[in-house]
Amino acid sequence: MGLITTEIELSNPRDSKIKPMKVKALADSGALHLCVPEHIAIQLELDELYKREVTTADGKKHLCPYMGPIVIKFENRACFTGALVFGNEVLLGVVPMEDMDVLISPARQSIIVNPDSPNIATSIAKLTLP
Repeated sequence: MGLITTEIELSNPRDSKIKPMKVKALADSGALHLCVPEHIAIQLELDELYKREVTTADGKKHLCPYMGPIVIKFENRACFTGALVFGNEVLLGVVPMEDMDVLISPARQSIIVNPDSPNIATSIAKLTLP
């Protein structure tokens, strides 16, 4: 499949005077959260909410700041979330991708708006079992 990257916009919803940032993000279906490098958290003036222990693919554990809130925008979708300050690139995990109702498209080598709901994001509030 290869590495899937996409452009997203990040902003601080607590301060409209701070300009949103357009960034290149690595979409990772094996990661849960949004991860941002420290310089992005500083530029967006995100508040540290608490620390979180994060396990990376190599099995190592890291104590990272969890910052927020942050708004992620992609095409006609957006969501509010928090961000782990970790690494040297923006990593878009499955929690915000699910929240925005976007999918990874290996054929297009990008993320795409869910074709089953192109105009408005859909979500499940409660799953009923048969």
